[in-house]
Amino acid sequence: MDLAVIAERLSIVMQQDIHQVGDCYEIRSIYFDDAWDRCMDENDAGVDCRQKYRIRTYGSGNAPINLEIKAKQNGLTKKTACRLTRSEYDRIIDGGNDLEFGDKKPLNQLLLQMRCAEMQPKVIIAYERTAFVHPIGNVRITFDRNIMASRKCTSFLDDRIEGMVPLLPVGMHILEVKYDEYLPDVIAKQLEIGKLQQTAFSKYYLGRLAVNGEFPITL
Repeated sequence: MDLAVIAERLSIVMQQDIHQVGDCYEIRSIYFDDAWDRCMDENDAGVDCRQKYRIRTYGSGNAPINLEIKAKQNGLTKKTACRLTRSEYDRIIDGGNDLEFGDKKPLNQLLLQMRCAEMQPKVIIAYERTAFVHPIGNVRITFDRNIMASRKCTSFLDDRIEGMVPLLPVGMHILEVKYDEYLPDVIAKQLEIGKLQQTAFSKYYLGRLAVNGEFPITL
């Protein structure tokens, strides 16, 4: 109900994401970690300078496949990405041993980590997203619902991902606000409903906990 109220308010002052058909779209990501689960540990410790490697697609089947490196430093986030062919994706999931370094820098970085730090796929995170955008301040507000996790990474592109478990209690979802320089007051006011709780939230970290059966997860 809270998300429905906020969505109605935002639709007056913001535009729907151009990539969105209908009221939401599906996002799937495979997150990687090394032999020592360094990404997990850095997230748990709140290390300021850290990176996450993930493969992302929007739905199953023939949707484009992207490799993304998400870096955080001094409270700011930077993302670099490249498109993967289906062959490159398959070989990464198979260990990446027969892939050569080329002109895709994010792929080169992942291959280096796979060979030097035994980085490998750890968990799938899938959810439904509704997104609103505004050009002033490059504002992007997203609602992520029905967030699920699975360790069956080989089923990432299947119509149905195997072994899915929820990250959050029933009825709890995530609202995320992103902007470059400032958040316009007219948008900020639409978010005020007196109930929202600001918190750090890592889908990867909580997904690893969820597939290991470490419940309940509360915020």
